[in-house]
Amino acid sequence: MEKTRIISISFLVLSLLLAGFLGNSIFKSIDDADKIARMEDQIKNKLMMIREAQIGYQAVNGQYTSDWDKLKSFIDSGQFYLTSRIETIHQLSYGADSVVVEIDTLGTVAVRDSLFSAAKYPNFDLATLDIVPGTTDKKFAMWADKIEKSNVRVDVVEVWNTAPYDPRRKEDNEARTKKPLRFGSRTSITTAGNWE
Repeated sequence: MEKTRIISISFLVLSLLLAGFLGNSIFKSIDDADKIARMEDQIKNKLMMIREAQIGYQAVNGQYTSDWDKLKSFIDSGQFYLTSRIETIHQLSYGADSVVVEIDTLGTVAVRDSLFSAAKYPNFDLATLDIVPGTTDKKFAMWADKIEKSNVRVDVVEVWNTAPYDPRRKEDNEARTKKPLRFGSRTSITTAGNWE
């Protein structure tokens, strides 16, 4: 009787230790997944800011940039022109139309105020725009160029995270959604992110 009691107590202690170990590993994996999700949300937010800056830069300068200093300078001191466009259509005597377009510049607005207002991005810091969240010295990689699509030269841009927080995100993954977070493409006319 005493042996069965000792064996029962031993199994109880062993099962409690095993349950604690399994519970701890489950909670740890849930906690790790939450940390990865929070960090990737910060990285996505930063990539969306960079994307807005690149789209604004392209609208003003006619091309994207792969130079962080140019992009930061554009955000800091660049201007968007506010214009008014009036089209007047005149009927010509022989049945054709003549279109007269008048474009009037109304003023300018600062890029920083337009794209990165405090209401939209309350924690915007231009100095750390190129730094990957969660790191102190890793920068986002940025590439911009012109490619030929259907015999037309078009501007393309790609910006990607060089220090993925999620260890499963690798550059050699086949699926674009499993690669490090990025937006744009070197081969396609898009500024969509691989998380969208």
